[in-house]
Amino acid sequence: MKKLINDPRAVVDESVEGFGLAHADIVTVSTEPKFITRTDAPVAGKVGLVSGGGSGHEPLHGGFVGLGMLDAAVPGAVFTSPTPDQIIPATLAVNSGAGVVHIVKNYTGDLLNFETAAEMAQAEGVEVRTVLVNDDVAVEDSLYTAGRRGVGGTVLVEKIAGAAAERGDNLEAVAAIGNRVNSNVRSMGVALTACTVPHAGGPSFDLEEDEIEIGIGIHGEPGRHKIAMENADGITDRLLDPILSDLGVDAGERVLLFVNGMGGTPQSELYIVYRRAAQVLKERGIVIERSLVGNYITSLEMQGCSLSVLRLDDEMTALWDAPVHTAALRWGI
Repeated sequence: MKKLINDPRAVVDESVEGFGLAHADIVTVSTEPKFITRTDAPVAGKVGLVSGGGSGHEPLHGGFVGLGMLDAAVPGAVFTSPTPDQIIPATLAVNSGAGVVHIVKNYTGDLLNFETAAEMAQAEGVEVRTVLVNDDVAVEDSLYTAGRRGVGGTVLVEKIAGAAAERGDNLEAVAAIGNRVNSNVRSMGVALTACTVPHAGGPSFDLEEDEIEIGIGIHGEPGRHKIAMENADGITDRLLDPILSDLGVDAGERVLLFVNGMGGTPQSELYIVYRRAAQVLKERGIVIERSLVGNYITSLEMQGCSLSVLRLDDEMTALWDAPVHTAALRWGI
C-alpha cells in the first residue's frame, strides 16, 4: 500500500486539520468533537444546513461548506458514519433560530446517527428537518442500506437546498426543495478498480484485470453485475439507460448532467463519458441546460465514474446558478 499518509489511524484527523488550514477563509474546524462549519456560522435568520458521512469521499462533505451551500459538515472515519456526539454540536453551532436541515445519504449508520442527533437537538429547542438522499438506481438494497443508496445526487441536493437557505427560505421550504431535487435525480456508477481503505491495507473488493463492476456503491458495495472491460461509450450507455428509464424524462425536458469521478479517473476520461452521455440525450430530445464534470463525491482512489441526471425546472435552475463559495464549488461571487 502506497499512500501519502503517516499513521493510518490518523488519516482523517490530519486531513481535516490540513483542510482547515488550507481554507481558513471559508471554514472553521472543531477538533473535539470533529466537525467543520462556515466561518460566519451561525448566519442570523438563516436556516442551517448540515450534512456528513464517512470520510474518503472528498470533497464531499467538507468541501461544500460555505456561502450558498452547507453550513456544517461532519466527517466520520473512512467509510464510517459520524456519531451523534459530532452531529449534535455541529447542528447547534449553525442554528440561528430558524432551524436546521440535515441532508443524509441513505446508509443505515448515517440514518440512525442523524436521527438520534435530530431528536436530541430538538430536545434542546432546535427545529430539525431531514432530507434523505436515495438517488442510486443500481440496487434496491445493499450491504449498507435498506432501499436505494445516496450517491452523486447528494451534491446537487446540497447546492440547490443551500441556495434556497441563502436566499432566506424558511425551514419547511428548504427541506421541500431538497426533497424535490432528490425526487428528480437519478444516478449510477461503475468501478474499474477497487480502492484501498488506509487502515485495511488492501483492496476493498476484488476485480480481475479485465473486469469492471456496473452499479458499484461509493464504499465498494456490489453493483448489478461484473462484466468484461469495454469502451467508454458502451459503459456510458450501461449507466445512462437505467437512469433515464427510472427517471422517466421525456423529449423536450431540461436536465442537469453530472459526470462524477470516483477519485482515480483523469478529467480527460470523464469528458469522454460526458461526450457520449450528451450525444444520447440529444438523440432523445432531452435538453442539457446545466452540467458538472469532475471529482465531487469520490471513493478514495477508485478508478471509475458515476452519472447523475437531474430534471430541472425554472426554480431549481435559478438556485443552481445562485452564488456559491466553497472549497470545491465557486461561482457567481
